[in-house]
Amino acid sequence: QVQLTESGGGSVQAGGSLKLSCAVSGNYFSDCGTGWYRQAPGKERELVSNIKSGFTTYAESVKGRFTISQDTAKNTLYLQMNSLKTEDTGVYYCAADRRAGGCGPRPFSPNFWGQGTQVAVCS
Repeated sequence: QVQLTESGGGSVQAGGSLKLSCAVSGNYFSDCGTGWYRQAPGKERELVSNIKSGFTTYAESVKGRFTISQDTAKNTLYLQMNSLKTEDTGVYYCAADRRAGGCGPRPFSPNFWGQGTQVAVCS
């Protein structure tokens, strides 16, 4: 089993910055990627960014403003969010794709989720 624990959410004014952290613990065989999703009120959950073997992807709406990174020694994932906009408001979830076997040639498909952390950006 894999546990994900987010921290770092909060309220900030538009144009400000926040840094989210996600501590990953548990046993698994293959790291098939880790990432951040968010869900705004009344909207579906969307992928913000993910990282796998050093390769990163970002949603178009956050490119150039958000940076995903990970500290493998600490088993921690980060999301640095700069130039925040009101539309970045939502609950941010850490997500991990961990498999007992190999990852195979397939897209990022999380099977473990954190409890979420609230981000509120005020105008």
